[in-house]
Amino acid sequence: MDARTHETRLRIERIRDALNANGAHAVLVPSADPHLSEYLPERWQGRQWLSGFTGSVGNLVITRDRAALFADARYWAQAETQLAGSGIALEKMSSGASTQYIDWIANELQPGQVLAVDGQVLGLALANALRAGLGRKGITLRTDVDLIQSAWDDRPGLPTDAVYEHLPPQAAVSRAAKLARVRAAMAMISATHHLVSTVDDVAWLLNLRGADVVCNPVFIAHLLLDAVGGRLFIGDDKVPADVAARLAADGIQLARYDQAAEALATLPASAKLLVDPRRVTLGLREAVPAGVAVVEQINPSTLLKSRKTAAEAVFIREAMAEDGAAMCEFYAEFEASLARGERWSELDVDTQLSAARRKRKNFIGPSFSTIAGWMANGALPHYHATPESFAQIEGDGLLLIDSGGQYLGGTTDITRVWPIGTVSAAQKRDYTLVLKGTLALSRTRFPRGTLSPMLDAIARAPLWEHGLDYGHGTGHGVGYFLNVHEGPQSISKAIPEPQMAMEPGMITSIEPGLYRPGQWGVRIENLVMNVAVATPENNAFGEMLAFETLTLCPIDTRCIDLGLMRADEIGWLNGYHATVRERLQPLVSGPALAWLLARTEPITA
Repeated sequence: MDARTHETRLRIERIRDALNANGAHAVLVPSADPHLSEYLPERWQGRQWLSGFTGSVGNLVITRDRAALFADARYWAQAETQLAGSGIALEKMSSGASTQYIDWIANELQPGQVLAVDGQVLGLALANALRAGLGRKGITLRTDVDLIQSAWDDRPGLPTDAVYEHLPPQAAVSRAAKLARVRAAMAMISATHHLVSTVDDVAWLLNLRGADVVCNPVFIAHLLLDAVGGRLFIGDDKVPADVAARLAADGIQLARYDQAAEALATLPASAKLLVDPRRVTLGLREAVPAGVAVVEQINPSTLLKSRKTAAEAVFIREAMAEDGAAMCEFYAEFEASLARGERWSELDVDTQLSAARRKRKNFIGPSFSTIAGWMANGALPHYHATPESFAQIEGDGLLLIDSGGQYLGGTTDITRVWPIGTVSAAQKRDYTLVLKGTLALSRTRFPRGTLSPMLDAIARAPLWEHGLDYGHGTGHGVGYFLNVHEGPQSISKAIPEPQMAMEPGMITSIEPGLYRPGQWGVRIENLVMNVAVATPENNAFGEMLAFETLTLCPIDTRCIDLGLMRADEIGWLNGYHATVRERLQPLVSGPALAWLLARTEPITA
């Protein structure tokens, strides 16, 4: 048993001691913080601290004699490695949205026993699902205790970095205008108050950014709006005086972070509060007095920020070009270095690609940790090399690189696969089928308002035709110098809901993949934006949308099995490469320019 595994077992035993001390029989540790964020500040990384599993999504359940981690297919291989020897069983979920762990808990516990969950990090929607699933068996849900706090002696505190303003020209819509639009949405349902807890919504609405979460320019805060003003609940000394003054000019006053629940508790009986049940915790919801009317529906800001304006689109295209130029600089040096016989590891890829991005205009930082997976590691969709575990890039095969950047004018996310040495016929076949999926969805037109999950099968069809598939979604929404994963749209197998309707200005990834465990992985990803498109009959059958491909970087043609490609697919790819060449050529020179020109040469069947 290694030291890490030993420490994991000791921590679980401390949680079991806390279970006994509090009269509970199991604890659920979700991947969540008080804002229901995907990426968590260190203080709320309790699941990782307890289990050693570092994936961004997963739920840990610890009973008095068993422990299980629930994760979807993206993380199975990673979890099996990280959980080895810990005593924690991996329970494989069908998707990240699955709640099969509720059934597991119901089967493990007996009537009258107690499941503990910290209500301050428990989403309201999940709380309702737990109560429904466990209540049928007479299991009690206790949400007033944080067992992690009692077991984690050196638990980190709240982040302390100062916030800063996202300024014009990139902040193309003023704070006052955004607040006015949200208040207009409140007025439509006669809401007098609105609680916003999701950190990306708060950052977008107030044109503020921060550094409380790695790779996401957000900060920990709650916002309570009324018809004319609002209170921002945020850590002490995080807002510089000049920023606080400008917030006050827009009617936003500062309050201590820990006063949010108290403010809700003192709402007048005449208040009508708007909350998003998927974006607020049970703890905050229960602070609202029983006499206050509550409307539960999606945050207006979530819908508004998903639709980028025409002015924002200009800066997004600029950011994509800068990012593409960085990719050209990196790949030119990478290939030249390999040709010179120099050795590269997966860690070197991350270091050098990040260095290339840092040279670009308005670059702020990475949008997520770079995934550089050589061969078998590329078959792990969320693989991340570490100094303790990484591969040397040597021999023949495929190198998958998934990376992205945060720019003042946009957020990027791109995946490419590159041939190293000789690529086999089987690898070319896999690469080409994934490419066909990327092209199929990229070329699709669809009615405005189409629910985004309905588009998922289009990218999978070329793979399904050959009996192949992948375990993750096809596309996620992307923010504007904000979170790299943003809703409400999701091109996936999720059950379609009204708020997932595709609207102009939304940015989404297209990233089908194919993964052969222990061998190689392929994923080809571009970001696209919904744009209105004319129809032959002038929208007689409704407004249609198409995808504008935003990402600007060559797709390697050396891996393509041309025998699997149709003429129209080759035509689209050649057209895309012509655009990439035209847009990036003014931004690169020397070896990077030569590399760009070589990689964007047209291909023929």
